[in-house]
Amino acid sequence: MNTATAGRVVRRVAHVMGMPVSLALRGRHAGDLESESAWAEAMATLRDVDRVFSTYRADSFVSRLDRGLLDVVDCPLEVAEVLALGERARLETGGAFDVRRSGRLDPSGVVKGWAVERAARPLRHLADTDFCLSAGGDLVCHVADRTRAPWRIGIEDPHDPTRVVAVVPMRDGAVATSGLAHRGGHVVDARTGEVPRALASVTVVAADLVTADIDATGAFALGADGPAWLARRPGRTGLVVHADGRRQPIGRG
Repeated sequence: MNTATAGRVVRRVAHVMGMPVSLALRGRHAGDLESESAWAEAMATLRDVDRVFSTYRADSFVSRLDRGLLDVVDCPLEVAEVLALGERARLETGGAFDVRRSGRLDPSGVVKGWAVERAARPLRHLADTDFCLSAGGDLVCHVADRTRAPWRIGIEDPHDPTRVVAVVPMRDGAVATSGLAHRGGHVVDARTGEVPRALASVTVVAADLVTADIDATGAFALGADGPAWLARRPGRTGLVVHADGRRQPIGRG
């Protein structure tokens, strides 16, 4: 493979699960038929997740489960897997993160990271190919050749989306951010039902997007207690931006 091919970045964009999904590829298979097939498989995975888990579709398994029309055993096995992740997050956050609140079932806080991590699987099979898969601002990254530069991931300023507050070099792992800048009060502290106001955003860097996404949401839901909770989580690093604009690094970047 020549260096021109190694440095060329091919991009793809789609809209799935109600959010923009983008892919950047570089290396041996960037832009070839094998990578196009992997991209198509990734999108098919996300569309299938939407069919099962969307709370906006009355015919999804989760919507029917929420209405009492189905039991968990009637759903695809993935539903039980996601609900187990949600239950673990509830216990680990002392109830601040809960997929069941106010009498409703909404596993969205677990599903996105879980789904994108699954969608990245066919991309990992592309030999000597780097990828960065982003969904709604959360990312899974991989660099196959250590001689190539890492992906550089900007962390958006929640007070001014035109600026970044930090840049994270990524070779293998995931980055997830939780906050109110784009989707309003979609994260609540399930113990109180209130939208946390102490933090503006929480960004978590971890080995996988399931972990990063759940921990970013959990820390944000914990409000003022979130940074200390996140700092105790093994293998996580990140950045907390407080409501007053203060920036608090978590762990070692």
